[in-house]
Amino acid sequence: MRVLVVEDEPQLAESVAEWLRQQSHAVDVALDGGEALKRVGVNEYDVVVLDRDLPVVHGDQVCHQIVGSDSGARVLMLTAAADVTQRVSGLALGADDYLTKPFAFPELAARVLALGRRSRQAVPPVLRHGDLTLDPSRREVFRSGRYIPLARKEFGVLAELMMADGATVSAEHLLEKVWDEYADPFTNAVRVTLHKLRRKLGDPPLVETVTGVGYRLR
Repeated sequence: MRVLVVEDEPQLAESVAEWLRQQSHAVDVALDGGEALKRVGVNEYDVVVLDRDLPVVHGDQVCHQIVGSDSGARVLMLTAAADVTQRVSGLALGADDYLTKPFAFPELAARVLALGRRSRQAVPPVLRHGDLTLDPSRREVFRSGRYIPLARKEFGVLAELMMADGATVSAEHLLEKVWDEYADPFTNAVRVTLHKLRRKLGDPPLVETVTGVGYRLR
């Protein structure tokens, strides 16, 4: 998934981002509300992890604008305030979930994954295609019962192809969802990653190249 972390404490922001990257998500970071709105305006995010007390533009306003837009992004709001009225007011703004600081990284990652499933229609917790099974929460892939260890980008690309359920996925879409905003659109990263993925998945070949369009699962 593509995730935006909005947090004005740089160290915490990078810690959250790195944890989510370890779960094979593409993660961008914004350190204030104004920067967050700019990124939401140009990138397609599945989930926005949003600190409430932000400089430049307050987190409440950022949440309001995201919810009022047609971006489709789910909002996980973070705050140091554990008061029930604060949580209720945050949810009233349209946030999809609420997490108080300090929090455990595994719990945050689990909530992000759950929200990501809700941002797409009818995405099951475990993806299946023929003899191939992918479990996003455990980050495990099996083919005919054989465990296949995948690198982060390989796992992310395969997840996107499986969610497409046989439809063709463009290289641009894969860059948008699996890499981050610093990915070079002219890079051959997608092609190289798919080459490695095909080799690991084994025979018979599963990933088909649709010339001039993208890639799909057979």
